Amino acid sequence: MSVGNPSQLVSAPVGTVVAVQANYYWVRLDTFIPSEAQGVDHLLCTRRSRLKKIGQQVMVGDRVMVEEPDWVDRRGAISEVEPRQTQMDRPPVANANQILLVFALAEPTLDPFQLSRFLVKAESTGLLVTLCLNKSDLITAQLRQKWCDRLHQWGYNPIILSLHEGSNLTVLQQQLANTITIVSGPSGVGKSSLINRLIPAIDLRVNSVSGKLGRGRHTTRHVELFRLPEGGLLADSPGFNQPDLDCTPTELAQYFPEVRQQLLEKSCQFSNCLHRTEPNCVIRGTWERYDHYLTFLEETIAHQEILNRSSEAEESTKLMNNKGEDQLQIEPKLATKKYRQPSRRTQKQTLRDLCHDIEESLTEGD
Repeated sequence: MSVGNPSQLVSAPVGTVVAVQANYYWVRLDTFIPSEAQGVDHLLCTRRSRLKKIGQQVMVGDRVMVEEPDWVDRRGAISEVEPRQTQMDRPPVANANQILLVFALAEPTLDPFQLSRFLVKAESTGLLVTLCLNKSDLITAQLRQKWCDRLHQWGYNPIILSLHEGSNLTVLQQQLANTITIVSGPSGVGKSSLINRLIPAIDLRVNSVSGKLGRGRHTTRHVELFRLPEGGLLADSPGFNQPDLDCTPTELAQYFPEVRQQLLEKSCQFSNCLHRTEPNCVIRGTWERYDHYLTFLEETIAHQEILNRSSEAEESTKLMNNKGEDQLQIEPKLATKKYRQPSRRTQKQTLRDLCHDIEESLTEGD
C-alpha cells in the first residue's frame, strides 16, 4: 500500500493494528495526522463488510488503511490491509521480525530440556530468535559463564540480564529497536517486569512465582503490541509452559542451529535422514542436545501419524444432511464400485453373457 500526499492521508490515514478486541481493532496511527486530529494517535476501528466478504482477516501487527475517521469519537473503519511480510497463528501476530525468548537463570531454575523445547518452537517460526536470560544477579559469575559457554555450543549468544541491577538493558534495547518483537517464555521468568522496564508508560500486571510449584502463574491474557520509546513494537504473548511441536519429522533437525552448521560442512547419505538409525549419518550422537532431538522426534512422528489418520478418516467419510433432520451426520463413503448399484445396461450385458455361457455349456454336454 503506497502512502500518497498529505491530502490523501487526511481521508485515509495509515497505521498498525496494536490490539484486537472481539470485532474491534485498535489502530495506532503513523506520524502524520491532520491538524483537526491533534492529540489523537489511536482509533477504535471496525472492519469494512467488503473485507469480511473476501475473508480478509485483520491481525495484530497488520498495516491497515482507515477510511472516514471520526476524530472526535476516535473511530474509523479499516478498508484495506497491506500484504503481510510474516504471519504467526500462535500467537496471532502479523509482520513480526523476531522472537525474544526470555528465561530465568534462577527462580525458577533453568531447565535445559524446557529451554531447548522453547528454542525449537521459536526456530520453527522462521523469525530471528534472540535469547535473554534474566535474574543473573541470583547466581554466581562462574555459573553465568558456564551457561554462556554451553549455549554458545547450541548456537546462541544469550543476553544475560538482571532487572534488579539494570545490567545489559541497553544491549537489549538496541536489539529490539525498529522491529516487531514477540516476547515469549515460561511464566515467572520476568517477562511482564521486563516489558514494564522497557516501556515505563505501561503497567502490566505482575504475578509472583508460585513457591510451592517453583514456576510462575499465568499473567498475560491476550496479544497486544506496545510501542518502545526507542522505536519498534513489542508483542507480549500469553504464557505457556510447554509449547507444542507441530513440525514434520524431516523438518525438526533444521530447528537446531548446531545441526544446521554441521549440515553446511557435510551431508548425510540420505536426503530425508532423520539422524536416528540411518547408516553413515554425520549428525547422530555428536552434539549435546541429541537426546532432546530424539525425544522431540518421537513427538513429531506421533503428531504426523495422527494427522495421517485424520486425513484418512476424512477421505473415508462424508457429511450427509438427511431430509427431515436438522443436524449433519457422518456416513462412510462407498470405497469400491461393488457397493454401487449397477446400471441397467450393465445388468442386461451380464444377463446376455450368462445365457451365452449356459448355451455353450449345454452344447459341449451334447
